[in-house]
Amino acid sequence: MAVTLALVESSSIFATVCAIDFVGLRPLSSSIDIVLLVAQALALSLACVVAFYLSDLYDLRRVPSFARFASQLPKSLSVALVLLAAFYALLPASRITEGWCIWSGLIGVGLVLPLRAVSYAVIRSRQLRERVLILGTSPLASKLIDEIEARPHCRYAIVGVVEDAVQERHAPLRYPVWGPLERLNKIIEALRPQRIIVALADRRGRLPVRQLLESRVRRGIIIEDGVEVYERLSGKLAIESLTPSSLIFSKDFRKSWLTLAVKRGLSLLFAVVGLVASAPLVGLIALAIKLDSRGPVFFVQDRVGLGGKRFRMIKFRTMHPVTGTASEWVGDNGHRITRVGKWLRKFRLDERRPPVNILRADMSLVGPRPHPLSNFDLFQLVYRNLNDISGQEVPYYSLRCAVRPGVTGWAQVRYGYANNLEEETEKMRYDLYYIKHMSLWFDLRILAATVKIVLLCRESVAAAAQRREAPAARPSPELKRAVGGA
Repeated sequence: MAVTLALVESSSIFATVCAIDFVGLRPLSSSIDIVLLVAQALALSLACVVAFYLSDLYDLRRVPSFARFASQLPKSLSVALVLLAAFYALLPASRITEGWCIWSGLIGVGLVLPLRAVSYAVIRSRQLRERVLILGTSPLASKLIDEIEARPHCRYAIVGVVEDAVQERHAPLRYPVWGPLERLNKIIEALRPQRIIVALADRRGRLPVRQLLESRVRRGIIIEDGVEVYERLSGKLAIESLTPSSLIFSKDFRKSWLTLAVKRGLSLLFAVVGLVASAPLVGLIALAIKLDSRGPVFFVQDRVGLGGKRFRMIKFRTMHPVTGTASEWVGDNGHRITRVGKWLRKFRLDERRPPVNILRADMSLVGPRPHPLSNFDLFQLVYRNLNDISGQEVPYYSLRCAVRPGVTGWAQVRYGYANNLEEETEKMRYDLYYIKHMSLWFDLRILAATVKIVLLCRESVAAAAQRREAPAARPSPELKRAVGGA
């Protein structure tokens, strides 16, 4: 939806500006004037796209309504005008560019507002929403309901939930609960869903195969796996609902040699350009660290890399040195952060040295965050103890080592820092999603989000929501027992 909005709005602005200039603004005397006109129209459309992206106006979770969009539009347009002014200063003097910024800005506002109003009207139209029936009352079903309600732009309308007699309801459901499962055909006839999402707690012997096949073939209803729908909506894996066989036989976790080669080439290019371009900045940061506090300039720590191999990661020191063992959680070390370290962390400048690790093939530009050895051992131990408690195998943590760790990653831009085991488990859901869907386009998307977070000193979307909803997250009782029983 975000890409569609960006394409529609930018192309509309570009076409309208060109049409006004060609038709009625002033005669074009040369091919240079035409080139300048097209360049100006393109600059305006790109400036609006970049400004809207930086202001999160394409993120419909942050701007769920037209009123919210309109309230944030003036700030976004001011960013666009700054970008246009920079472009205008680079152009040679021309009679076509006189007063162009003013009227083109007005055109941009005049176009964007009705376009976005129509978009929100379409998104919220009940007639265009798909009627969705959720099969099951498992924890996954509750999560699916939350994800669908948080994304009205998906145009799903939940018409009911079918009772799963095998497991008790995870939480009170906000929609009519129908049942039993054996009456699925009559429930479908009564509710007339266009899509059925299967989120049963246990499918063995319980999945109504005949009724679902009949619904798909005779009624044309779309049947989807709840795990896949949750993954598509949330951008993370529902690890509690996954089975080992679904991961073992999944082809998504096996990447072609071409994908890996392009990814490695992009990382090497970034490392070389980054080391050369940032040399003056590195010198200034090193000097500031030495003047601010005692200790080395760089912090070197053993981390876990590809295949679980150990490597030495280098980064700028942002904390006062400590003797002995210290906690790896960010929240436990706030008192140790130096004055310069606060600024380095705010602008993510403490990570300027990992290009060295990229050149040494220890890390990649994009990938899961490399865990310290102590944390890696702790997570492995915790999940082993959880297996003893629940009787279920949870072998997914080791999948993080299937790719090289990265300077930035999907979990970093979507969630941020973790301060306990429960938050680290949440980040793992994003890491496994990245490993499953890893591609050049996905890497570029993560890099763009990283640049936005760094430039605006802003928390990731999920991290901001997490802080608002649960400012003092605590490990679950199971995790506490697992650590205590170690």
